[in-house]
Amino acid sequence: MFTRYSVLWLLGALAPLQLAAQDLKKSSPYDSAHFDLFHPVPRNQLRELRPDRPGVTESPFTVDAGHFQLETDAVRLINSREDTMRSRDFHVAYAVAKMGLTHRTDLQVEVPLYSIGKERGEHQSEWNKSRGFGDLAIRVKHNFLGDDQESPVAMSVVAYTRLPTSKQARNGAIEGGLILPVNIMLPHKWNLDVQIESDLNYDSEQRNHYLRMMPSVAIDHEFSDLFSFLVEGVTQWDAEHSGWRSSINVAPIFSINKNLQADFGAHLALSKEMDREFFVGFTFRR
Repeated sequence: MFTRYSVLWLLGALAPLQLAAQDLKKSSPYDSAHFDLFHPVPRNQLRELRPDRPGVTESPFTVDAGHFQLETDAVRLINSREDTMRSRDFHVAYAVAKMGLTHRTDLQVEVPLYSIGKERGEHQSEWNKSRGFGDLAIRVKHNFLGDDQESPVAMSVVAYTRLPTSKQARNGAIEGGLILPVNIMLPHKWNLDVQIESDLNYDSEQRNHYLRMMPSVAIDHEFSDLFSFLVEGVTQWDAEHSGWRSSINVAPIFSINKNLQADFGAHLALSKEMDREFFVGFTFRR
């Protein structure tokens, strides 16, 4: 109920901005040209680098056609708790490789190269440890409004499938989901991002799939050509837990050049069972 009315409210609120975007008559060399995987966008026409990281709220902008982009957690520490269980995961080189197929669509492969996991009960002294390759995910993003980065509103849809490829997922199953990210350009180099994510996850102990909903809102400000700062609010609900679990996320962003961005940050839990995360990462485009 909450999600249905939230989507209707979001679309209604954005309708005037969508109409304004459609009325813009600016010419865009990028949008009018017929670029694709085999006819890359010339490097002097590449748009501003707008990756999905570092927040949970993703960018509605795709990778330029014919170009490659790598978004990577160099390291990420995740502390979790659920009932009496405590877990700690350490990810190294958790990468998302992207390739621009057309000027509105890109293909993405999420490759968790190496992770170390530890888990124990409240009264256990020893950790149960695991390590190795994570679960591979295939993603497709298609933008249907504002991918030229000149419109005040941009919207896209991301569909993904996650495969149980890790050693820990021997009793796992295929997961999947849909993500709807929206970007609204604000005056004075502010950006507002809104997202609704719906996932079908798998519980290997219960041997069944369950639904998760995760809306989020992020705002960032570009203080200079080098430095930006992001603040984000995330909340989630799923069929296996009662109530909503929320966090506030913060991340400084450093634009080293037009094709390289670095960031670090933290997810500060507002709910007892929400994950606490700390990370360092970067984005590289070629």
